[in-house]
Amino acid sequence: MLIGEYRHTIDDKRRIALPAKFRKTLGKKVIITRGLDSCLFAFSESEWNSIVEKLSHLSMGQADSRAFGRYLFAGAAELSIDSLGRILIPAELYEHAALSGTVVLIGVHDRFELWNEKAWDTYRTSVEAEADSVAEKLGDIGVL
Repeated sequence: MLIGEYRHTIDDKRRIALPAKFRKTLGKKVIITRGLDSCLFAFSESEWNSIVEKLSHLSMGQADSRAFGRYLFAGAAELSIDSLGRILIPAELYEHAALSGTVVLIGVHDRFELWNEKAWDTYRTSVEAEADSVAEKLGDIGVL
């Protein structure tokens, strides 16, 4: 399971070191793609394969299914984790998430996300302000 929040510097070559705790779970490769909320999603190979399997059952006749598949797969890249525990973020994804300087990596159960530091701080603050309301809604459907 991937959990926690880590702030790491991304270098001028677009390389970032992954937290050691993440590397234990991920193995030697990660699949990275455009995420939601202007971040990047990164998955282990096995988690990515699970997503591919689920999406393969969606109807190509549904516009939303086609659009989301295109969004997710067109932006995806398979990255090797180097001997120093770093990955090289492809230029298009680097620009999509406006990464530079300090980047925030957050573990979200089956994936980790890479965020521009300012974007993450803004997002986290807004979510924290709504946490009680969200918890009530989740409680109503039996999640909490």
